[in-house]
Order: sequence, then structure tokens, then C-alpha cells
Amino acid sequence: MTEQRWTTLAALLEICLLAGCNAGPDYKRPDLVLPQAWPAPSEAPQKASDTSEQWWHLYGDASLDKLEEEALAHNADIQVAAARVQEARAQLGITGADQYPSVSANATGSRTKNTLNGALPYPSYLPRIQNQTLATLNASYELDLWGQFRRASEASRADLLSAESARETVRLTLTAQVAQQYFALISLDAQEVALRRLLASRQERVELNKKQLQVGVLSQYDLHQAEADVSAAQSQLVSISQARDKQETTLTLLLGRSPREVMGSELPRGSPALPLVSVPDGLPAELLLRRPDLKSAEQQLIAANARIGVARAQYFPSITLTGFAGNQSVAFSKLFTSASGVFQFAANVSQPIFNAGRIGYQVEAAEARRDQALIQYKQAVASAFADVRTALFAQSSAREVLAAETSRSDALAQAYKQADMRYRAGIASRLDLLDVERNYLEAQLNRLDAERAQRSAVADLFKALGGGWQNPDVARTP
Repeated sequence: MTEQRWTTLAALLEICLLAGCNAGPDYKRPDLVLPQAWPAPSEAPQKASDTSEQWWHLYGDASLDKLEEEALAHNADIQVAAARVQEARAQLGITGADQYPSVSANATGSRTKNTLNGALPYPSYLPRIQNQTLATLNASYELDLWGQFRRASEASRADLLSAESARETVRLTLTAQVAQQYFALISLDAQEVALRRLLASRQERVELNKKQLQVGVLSQYDLHQAEADVSAAQSQLVSISQARDKQETTLTLLLGRSPREVMGSELPRGSPALPLVSVPDGLPAELLLRRPDLKSAEQQLIAANARIGVARAQYFPSITLTGFAGNQSVAFSKLFTSASGVFQFAANVSQPIFNAGRIGYQVEAAEARRDQALIQYKQAVASAFADVRTALFAQSSAREVLAAETSRSDALAQAYKQADMRYRAGIASRLDLLDVERNYLEAQLNRLDAERAQRSAVADLFKALGGGWQNPDVARTP
């Protein structure tokens, strides 16, 4: 019976050595209840059905393209994320090295003088002064019978992939931020132009009022009111200029420019288009799982799952093989002779017996971390689909708001021209003109902000989708 047990144990050991036993559960992607298709609005024309990762080219703005390239090359967050990838790659190399033997060279030399007055009498036939020289080649190897090191390498590999996905998340977020900050800067520039036109119109009106005062058709009170209107427009212009300068500084920091450039450089401007992008029919909902933050969350789940095996492997015995080979001699001249050769080979088997449940607690902690990563992954997937839904609705709403504000602005432009003509002819009062002028200015600023919101909504959509997409089954719309 004992012989049979040893035979079974030997067979299991051989299987573990050849096939490799891995402690802990193997990873299986969680089952997720995903929608079958995207909620693409039927009234929206489908454009950009096949888009590269450089989605910002849809705006057709060369200045924006240059700013995106500069940000990707010099932004500090991108550089930090790249350094974390290098750290994770080095850590993977460290854990992978544990699966291989370690070999080192050792050389020692000593000269010892022994006492004659020690507790034990020193033999008189031995010299009191002795020399010892030793040169060896040492090797050590721990057998990975239970897959502890393989699981550790699996976890480190998942950490590396998670770091790479996190870098892509930073890249995607950065490109969206640069585009949105650039659109805000363009909008503020246009608002400043509108305010300057208003200021010029009011200054022209003041000059007209001065002439009317001279001929006695206007009172001093009305002239002062017109001058106050000019000061109000100048105050608004200063506020817009301050906001534009602050916006330009924020965008400069995103580009990763030096402190000198932050203080003095100017950013190029262009004329970005207003692209309309909707998720085309035919793209599966699973496409969203390629979003870099979801890939990073899944790799963290894989790493946590693998570390359960690392913890469970401590239940089993560990076998370590050590040995050395070299030469030892009392005289250095005889160190490398055949008579000075020494070697040693040893095997050490260690089996935990009692540790107050430490290993069990470590396994429970690893399983709890896996459960946390699983919940976070599922929540990240749900949040990603929520982001897409919000971005699709925001784009549709921004388009409708822009259409309404454009119509309102056009109507008030005509009303302002008529009110100005009526005021110059003396038919309408200054208050009537100011009321129409104020509404017209508000409509202009709202229309410009609606343009910014629509451009930003497109950037939010690509950010929510994880960048561009390629689908050969979906025809490209001209």
C-alpha cells in the first residue's frame, strides 16, 4: 500500500513537472448583459462611419492637428503614463526571472592565526597561521511545481497591459481636452469680435449724438446715456479678453510647453468645421469593450485573479535545489589543480505546517481584491455605455440648440438693422434700440457658444467610444 502511494505521488509530480500545475482559478471574462446595437438617431445622417484613431481630422483644421501632435509629444501626463509602462515592463522582467535558476560566482580568501590558550588545546603539529582560498560557481533553483511563479508572471503581464491601456486612456482624454479647449478659445475669439463690433457701433452712435446735441435735437442727458453704453461695452470686452487669455494659458499647459513659452507664446487659430457624427448601423455594441479604460480595468481583474494562485501556492511544499562547484586550497598556487576540486548538491523541501492561518487569510485577501476588481470592471462597463448615451444625446441636443440660436440671431440681426434705422430717423427711442441691441448681442454670443458645444459634443462622443472605429461591413458615406 505504501509503495502504491509513492508511485501515485511520483506520477503526480511528473505530471506537474511536464504539464505545469497552476494553483488558483483560470481567468474567464465575466458575462455582461450588453445592448445589441447602438441607439443611433434616425434623423441624423451617418457620417464618418470609418474613422481612424486621429479622429480630430474630421474638423478639417490644420491648426488643431498641429496642437494635437504637440500635446501628444510633450504633455506631462503622457510622459508619466509612458514611464509607468516602463516600470510595469521592468516588473514583468523581475517576476519572469524567478522562473529561472540563479547562478553566481564567489571567491574568498582568508588568513587565520589560532590561539594556543583556547578552551581546547591546539594541535602542535598544525601551523598556527593558516591560509584558505575558495573559488566556486553557485547555483540555486526553486521548482515551480504549483505555478506560483507562472501566476506571478501572469499578474505582472496583466499589470503591463493595464499600464499600456491606462496610457491610451490618458492619450484619448488629452486629445479630447485639447480639442475642447481649442474650440472654447475659438468661441471666445468670435465673441470678442462681436463685442468689438458692438463697441464700434456705440462709439459711432456717440459721435452722431454729439452732432445732434450741437444742433439742439438731443439733450445732454441722452448723450451721457450713450457714453455710458460705450463704457458698458468696453467693460464686457475686457472680461471677454481676460477669459480668452485664461483659456489660451490653459491650452498652453496641456501642450506641455516650457514656462517661457507659457508666458509669451501665442497659439494658432483656424476655422474648425462642425462635423456631425453618429454611430453607424452595423457596429456591434461589444466595440465599446475596446475602450482603453475598460481594457485597463479588465487587465486589473486578470492580475487580481492570478494573484489568488500565488497565494494558494503557499499551501504546497516548495522544493529548492542548490549547489556549487569550484576549488579550495590553503595555497593559492594549488587552487586550480585537480586535487583542489570541491562540489556540493543539495535539495531543500519546505512544507508549511502551522502559521496561525496566515496563508488562508492571504488567500481570502487575494479573493476579496479579485471581487473588488470584478465589481469595478462591471461598473466601468456600465459607466462607459452611459457615457455613450449621454454623448449621443448631447450631440443631438447641441445641433438643435445651434439651429434655434442661429435662427434667432438672424432674425434679431434684421430687427437690429431696422431699429437702428428707426433711431437715426428719430422714430424709435434709444431705449427701444438698446433693447433690440442687447437681445441681438445675446443671440450672437449664444450662437457662438452653441457652435462650441456642438464641436465639443463630437469630441465627447469619440472619447466615449474610445477613439475612432473601423468596420469594413459599413459603407463609407460620401
